[in-house]
Amino acid sequence: MSAIVQVRELSRWYGIVMGLNNVSFEIGPGLVGLVGPNGAGKSTLIQLITGQLRPSSGELTVFGEVPWNNPPLLRRLGYCPERESLPRDLRPVDWLLGLGVLSGLGAVVTRDRAEQVLDKVRLQREHWTKRLSQYSKGMRQRVKLAQALLHQPEFLVLDEPMNGLDPLGRQEMATVLKELAAAGTHILISSHILAELEALCRDFVILNWGRVLASGNRDDLRTDVQGWSEQWQVRCDQPMKLARVLFDADLLLGFQLDPEDPTLLHIRIKDPEPFYRQWLELLLTSQVVVYEIRSETRSLRQIFERVTA
Repeated sequence: MSAIVQVRELSRWYGIVMGLNNVSFEIGPGLVGLVGPNGAGKSTLIQLITGQLRPSSGELTVFGEVPWNNPPLLRRLGYCPERESLPRDLRPVDWLLGLGVLSGLGAVVTRDRAEQVLDKVRLQREHWTKRLSQYSKGMRQRVKLAQALLHQPEFLVLDEPMNGLDPLGRQEMATVLKELAAAGTHILISSHILAELEALCRDFVILNWGRVLASGNRDDLRTDVQGWSEQWQVRCDQPMKLARVLFDADLLLGFQLDPEDPTLLHIRIKDPEPFYRQWLELLLTSQVVVYEIRSETRSLRQIFERVTA
């Protein structure tokens, strides 16, 4: 499938304050993570995608259409904002029923859907009779997600949906999102919990200071990051000998012996292709016994720290 969101030379300014500055990228189908520190432009991008803001310049389309002032397109989107304004005196089914009727759905259809989405977000039925004022932060997050799912959107935009959830709640939320993606719903999710984003998403967009620093899947990001080098941990019986063999073969940018573990060697690879071609032969001829090899360059956090440094 082609890109869900296409952005071309997009800028958004608030007077003299920059929200997004001349960015171009695409957001593909499936689960996509939106990553960036506070003030990076994530909320501005989300508000542009959901039609709450109009670009200052450039172009942004969702499903090939401009979101601004486009109600038919916005009906295909679901939105779960970071901030909440739930009516605290209502019960969740009543709240969803009111939203559905206001959106033009019949009362019977809406009630059925409300119950379905509350079950889907794992809100236990024993809590359905309680008013929202009695809910914890995590329970309100589930209701917000249920509201975004009520009209069966094709594209779901989630701004920090894990906030306020305990570890079990975050795991359940991740399961819900994976189920939605497997059923064909496209999802853009912004979160500061990078490890959870990495477990959920295939592709990422990394923002900082209103600019897109990198976008694509994790392997693409590693390839695109300027100055990136692969880093390994190698546990062996003769780490200094192995380091010397690899360094003499001109395969390393550098190496470091671990000060706390005499069997552990950290290496930075100069060029992966020649390294992979020669690695096994050099290992055999050196007669070094290797116990464990682990990559240090695969985490989203490392990529994020590198591009935002």
